[in-house]
Amino acid sequence: MKPLGRVNVVLVAFMIAALLSGADRTANAASATYPDKSRSVTYVCPYPEGGSASVSGRIICAMLEKEMGIPVELVIKSGAGGQVGVTELARSKPDGYTIGLIVFPTVITTYNDPDRKAIFSRKSFDLLVSHMKDPGVIAVKADSPYKTLKEFMDAAKAKPGSIRTTTAGVLSDDHIAAMKAQHVGGVKFAVVHFAGAAPARTAVLGGHVEAFFGNASEILGQVRGGQMRILAVMDDKRSKFYPDVQTAEEQGYPIISGVQQGVAMPAGSPKEARDFLAAAFKRVVTSNEFADRMEKVALATLYLDPQAYSAFWSEYEKGIVKWINIGKQQQK
Repeated sequence: MKPLGRVNVVLVAFMIAALLSGADRTANAASATYPDKSRSVTYVCPYPEGGSASVSGRIICAMLEKEMGIPVELVIKSGAGGQVGVTELARSKPDGYTIGLIVFPTVITTYNDPDRKAIFSRKSFDLLVSHMKDPGVIAVKADSPYKTLKEFMDAAKAKPGSIRTTTAGVLSDDHIAAMKAQHVGGVKFAVVHFAGAAPARTAVLGGHVEAFFGNASEILGQVRGGQMRILAVMDDKRSKFYPDVQTAEEQGYPIISGVQQGVAMPAGSPKEARDFLAAAFKRVVTSNEFADRMEKVALATLYLDPQAYSAFWSEYEKGIVKWINIGKQQQK
């Protein structure tokens, strides 16, 4: 090879190396653009203040904000049993700066109910993390004549439709729990739907409704303060927050109910945002600080990564559809 030819080969090789190096730098720069330090993240909470959704949401936002180094703002978008907020999340711009709470079973019951005309489905979201579970409870006012679940169920059986029970909305986990209790106990309640746990709790304390169907975390203060009494925990084991309270199954009524909460973002969000947030959530949800803060409000952590969360969603949906049909029939 002539000397000039060798020089040309070296120059070409140098140029290729420079281009590849520049491409690497460009790729690295692109991967480092999220999060934009001049922006903030919106966390959509589809339920009103006073329930486990807003309580866990404020913990999540505070800890995620530290991880990201930018503000993470909780925004309440309640209404229609969570449908308003979940719709808002699904319709948000998929730019990585809007995330929101997903609650089982209500997100599934909503889009499986034709009458709700939901614009979202499972495909509307990129999942980030499942972070907690909150078992269902059946509770009464402290001065209620019902001291045990059996006494409560016997009274409901003796006078069908006379015992008023709360839910946090049509086809919420509370509503499904009430339907399961009716089925297992062979009873009929007068089910009263409220817009969240706070007004349902107030109705029980005011004597307007006999029983509270809700979640363990939602009446922690009232139970510890002696205002309410839990008749049963609807889980496969006793709650560590109420260790002396028997499960419904221990008392002869095999009822399992509760909520599972997670976080998602609109489908089609940038991969770098999804990856960053999934990693950040893993650090948050598996930390001792998160567990400690959740325990103070009677919430149990449940970490699932995006893949495990997706599989959980699919399996959970299979078991919930029949209760949608039962609930629809009872509403007629």
